[in-house]
Amino acid sequence: MERAWTKDPSKLNKFELYKLEKDGLDILNDLKRFAEQGYEVVTEDDLSLLKWAGVYAQKPKSDGYFMMRVKVPGGIMNSDQARALAGVARDYGRDVIDVTTRQAIQFHWLTVQSLPDIYERLDKVGLTPIEACGDCPRAIIGNPLSGIDPNELLDASPIVEEVHTFFHMNRDFSNLPRKYKISISGNMYNTGHAEINDLAFTPAVKEIDGEEVKGFHVMVGGGLSAKPHLAKKLDIFVRPEEVLKVAIGVTTIFRDHGYREKRHHARLKFLVADWGPEKFREELLKLTGPLPTQGKDMTLGWSASYFYGVHKQKQPGLNYVGLSVPVGRLYTEEMEELARLADKYGNGSIRTCNSQNLILANIPDEKVNELLEEQLLKRLTPFPKPFMAYAVSCTGNEYCNLALVETKERMRSVAEYLDQHVALDTPIRLHMIGCPNSCGQQQIADIGMQGSLTKVNGEMVEAYDLAVGGILGPDAQFNTKLKGRVPADKLPNAIAHLVKFYKESRQEGESFHSFVKRLGVSAFQEKLEEFLAVTV
Repeated sequence: MERAWTKDPSKLNKFELYKLEKDGLDILNDLKRFAEQGYEVVTEDDLSLLKWAGVYAQKPKSDGYFMMRVKVPGGIMNSDQARALAGVARDYGRDVIDVTTRQAIQFHWLTVQSLPDIYERLDKVGLTPIEACGDCPRAIIGNPLSGIDPNELLDASPIVEEVHTFFHMNRDFSNLPRKYKISISGNMYNTGHAEINDLAFTPAVKEIDGEEVKGFHVMVGGGLSAKPHLAKKLDIFVRPEEVLKVAIGVTTIFRDHGYREKRHHARLKFLVADWGPEKFREELLKLTGPLPTQGKDMTLGWSASYFYGVHKQKQPGLNYVGLSVPVGRLYTEEMEELARLADKYGNGSIRTCNSQNLILANIPDEKVNELLEEQLLKRLTPFPKPFMAYAVSCTGNEYCNLALVETKERMRSVAEYLDQHVALDTPIRLHMIGCPNSCGQQQIADIGMQGSLTKVNGEMVEAYDLAVGGILGPDAQFNTKLKGRVPADKLPNAIAHLVKFYKESRQEGESFHSFVKRLGVSAFQEKLEEFLAVTV
C-alpha cells in the first residue's frame, strides 16, 4: 500500500510520524512482554498505541490499571459470549461492566498481566477488543433488533458482519488520521444514529429497471466532540451487496486525504465540510465505479434506540424484551444471570443498545410472563421509571483521565430526583458527559449536561453546562448550549426547573424537542437565569 499522506512530512503531527515507525496493531506483539515485565516497562508511546488493542490507561495512570472496550458488532451477542464477559469482569474487572453508547462492553481495573488471558478468553467466543479504540475503523454499530425487527426494511446483520470482518486487523486501514465510526442499519427509526457517524448506511428503496430494490443511502462526516458535525447525505443508492465496496471507498478517501497535521482537526467531518458532499461523491465514484443516484429515504423517525417492554418480533409467536440498565452499568452476577435467562426463555440471544441498555430476544409467547417474574428484572426492568429510563452517562472521572467531573452516580441521582419530584408522561432524554469528547453524546439529548468547574464562594466546585433541544432523524439538529454553569449540588433542581417549564407550557402531545423549537432556546435561557439568580 502506498502511503499517499507521507509525501509532505511537514503536514504530519508528531503522533503521525510515530505511527509511520510503528503501526498501531504492532502493539499486540508487545502484550506478552508487558505481562511478563509489568506496567513499569510500558512507555507513553506504548499507552498511545494500546488503544489499537482496545485499552486505555485508567485514572490515575500511575496506578497501572486499564479500561477495555470489547466490540459487539451491531449489538448482537449470545449467552456464551455474555458468560465470557462476566468471567472477565469477575476475575479481573472488580465485577464492573458498562454498556457503551456504541453497543460495546467496557471493563475497568484490568492490568497488563491480565491482558493475554482476556484476549484468549474473548477470542474463544468470537469477541475482540482489538481496534475498539485507536485511529482505525472501530466497532460497527447498527440495529440491535436486526433479523427480528418488524420495523426494518432489511436485516443488515450479515452486512455488519461482512464489513466488520473485512476491516478487523486489516493493515491497509489500521493507520487512519483519527478514530473512524461506521453505522449500518436497516431499521426505519434510525437505530444506528446515522447523523453522528463518520460513515452511515440508512434504509432506502429505489426503482431500478422496473423493480423496487431495497438498499441504503449513505451519509458521511458526522461526529461529536468539541466541534460536532451532522453527517451529509451523498447522492447515491447502494445495494446490500455493494455496501462493503462503498465502505472501503469512503475509508480509503479518509485514509489518503484526511488531515493529519493537527489531531483535533483530523476527523473525517473536517474533510467533508471542506470538500462538500458533491466533491466527496465524485471522489468516491472514482474508487467504486458508477452507483445509482438516491432513491426513496425509508427513515421515518428516531427511536433513540430505546426498546423497553415486551414487543412482538416479526417472527410469529416470538417476542423481544427491552431491559433498562441504569446509566449503562451492570455487574458480573447480573451478566451471568442474563445469560441464564437468555438460554432458559429464548435461544441465547442478547442484544446491546446504543442507549446503554439490553434486549433479550426470541422469547416465545408462553414464556413471557414467567420471564417477567424473574428477580433480575426487578432492577434491569422492562418498565423503568420515566427519567431513569432515558438517562445516559459516560464513564466520568471515576475512571477516565479526561473527565473533569463524576458522571455515572451524578446522572443516576438526577434521574432519581426527577422521578421522585416530577410526574411526566413524555420521555425526556438526559445525557451527561464529563469532558468535551462526548462519549455520552450530550449534543443529541433533549437536555445535555457537560461537566465543568465553576467558582462558588471563592472555591472551585464541580459544575455542569446545560444544552437543550437535540434530536436525530429527519429533523436532526444538535442541542444549543445555555449560558450559566450549574454547581453539581444544584443540578437536580435546575433540571427539574426546566422540565416543569416544559410540562406546564407544552401543547397537547408536544415533544420536548418540538417545544424547544416552538418557543426558542431563549425561553430556556430565561428559565435557567431565573433559577441561578435565586439559588447560586
